[in-house]
Amino acid sequence: MKHIIMIALLMTMNLFAQLTATDIIEKSDKKMRGKTNRSIMSMKIVRPEWSREMTMKSWSKGEDYFLLVVTEPAKDKGTASLKRESELWNWFPNIERTVKISSSLLSQSWMGSDFKNDDLLRESSIIYDYDHEVLGEEVYDEVTCYKIQMIPKQDAAIVWGKVVIWISKEHFNQRKVEYYDEDDFLVNTMYTFDVKEMSGRKIPTRMEMVPAEDEGHKTILYTRAIEFDVPIKDSFFSLQNLKRVR
Repeated sequence: MKHIIMIALLMTMNLFAQLTATDIIEKSDKKMRGKTNRSIMSMKIVRPEWSREMTMKSWSKGEDYFLLVVTEPAKDKGTASLKRESELWNWFPNIERTVKISSSLLSQSWMGSDFKNDDLLRESSIIYDYDHEVLGEEVYDEVTCYKIQMIPKQDAAIVWGKVVIWISKEHFNQRKVEYYDEDDFLVNTMYTFDVKEMSGRKIPTRMEMVPAEDEGHKTILYTRAIEFDVPIKDSFFSLQNLKRVR
């Protein structure tokens, strides 16, 4: 019996030792998404002389469907963003206009924050649109992480020239992400904090996106509540629902 247990332990250790960079990225991405999820979030945009906050609801299903709507403050209420397969849309209730987001707008700021349209809507896939390489292991926030470099594939419409990501070995959480432009200059760094159990998963509940060259600028995204693997029909993610979801 001892020999059987030892063999099983060795096989398990060997399995984890053979994880490729892509395996690690995929485990992390699927953990944060689930098959589906719905969440309540708040965002705080911080500038040297002012700050503003908003509250949002979001729904997602796999990599193809995502819907986000602003619920507060009143002046932005109802503003919404939709991803449906390869199409991206924004709805602005104050002007009653739906705007399709082209690939050229993916690098633009979402609602004046330090997050890009692509950061929130995830038009690009961190699994399929990049080549991955493990650079080693590093400790971040007292947690041992895989350090992985992601280089966009030639045929992928990617905002970034390179992405370096730190993923915790124990829970496969994204703990730090550096975004570089095509000239290899650091543009943004995302840090994650406050790992808590939510809906049966230990995940970071606070993200901070910090621009490299704008001192005193950052955007903080808080996850207030989240549910994974809840039933959501594909038809929920429609242009009609984009205008009326609350």
